[in-house]
Amino acid sequence: METVLTGEQRRAAIVLMLLASCTAIALAPLALPASYSWVRHTTSESAAQGLEGAWIARTGFLLFGLAVIWLASDARPRWGRLGSTLLGTFGVMMLGTAAYSHRPWLPNVPFDPFEDLLHSATATIMGFAFAAGVIVVGLRRRAASTADRAIDSVAVGASVLIPLVMMQGTGYTGLFQRSMFLIAYLWYGRETLSAAL
Repeated sequence: METVLTGEQRRAAIVLMLLASCTAIALAPLALPASYSWVRHTTSESAAQGLEGAWIARTGFLLFGLAVIWLASDARPRWGRLGSTLLGTFGVMMLGTAAYSHRPWLPNVPFDPFEDLLHSATATIMGFAFAAGVIVVGLRRRAASTADRAIDSVAVGASVLIPLVMMQGTGYTGLFQRSMFLIAYLWYGRETLSAAL
């Protein structure tokens, strides 16, 4: 006998996956060497190659990707084919960031430079897919409220501006990136809760 989840059950499961992902990424620094700083180092560095405890951040990436892929599939009638494809691509690329790890921030720790390159590629594509997907979904909402438009604008602005700020090499790269992640979590969470799945 096949079990079919109701829309409410699917929404609850996606929200729980997003919360579990956010929690894993927030707690990952506690399992890393003392030199890791959540303010200075990125989430990718918390999932770096060759580190004990990095599995926690990777699990967070995995859950985030799976939750978004599920949401993109369920929200297709509302987001449209292009919006769902772009935001689904975000989810797939998030799985890529879990599968391919960043180089460690610690000196003299061996790492695979090709895996680091793949991680950077998936993370970059993920950022572009998110910004483009939010724009497409926003344009699709013909009768969007001012609040919806503002939230979409903040999400797109953060996904474009924060990486530019991070490239300046400030000592707050990790903090900036975590704020960008938080905005993405909130955007996806709001979309999940407002969707008629």
